[in-house]
Amino acid sequence: MSKQIPVSHMAFVRARAGRSAELGVRLSALIEPSRAAPGCLSFALQHSQCDPELWLVSGFWSSQQMMTRYFNSPSMEIFAELVQDLVVNSLDFHTFKDVSAAQALGQCPVPVHKLAG
Repeated sequence: MSKQIPVSHMAFVRARAGRSAELGVRLSALIEPSRAAPGCLSFALQHSQCDPELWLVSGFWSSQQMMTRYFNSPSMEIFAELVQDLVVNSLDFHTFKDVSAAQALGQCPVPVHKLAG
């Protein structure tokens, strides 16, 4: 049996001027349904301490399959609605997967011991 590698997503969502409170309210509707979604390990909505227009939506999932299933769920329609309703100025969405130390080292073209020299 192969080990499932946890995956995550992060969406940096910037509100249009004067719409940050509305954006926060609408994004907060994602919290409970997302946490209850199959395969969800963690889900959070955070508001920047330095930039009142910036919000972060993040989730950790037990597998790529579970995260993809979530992305195809009706919950994700909120992002299209926010863009259509002109609440969002920008949306920067990324997905990530865990890597082992060996995999991380394999991505570095210079051996680690040579970086210190």
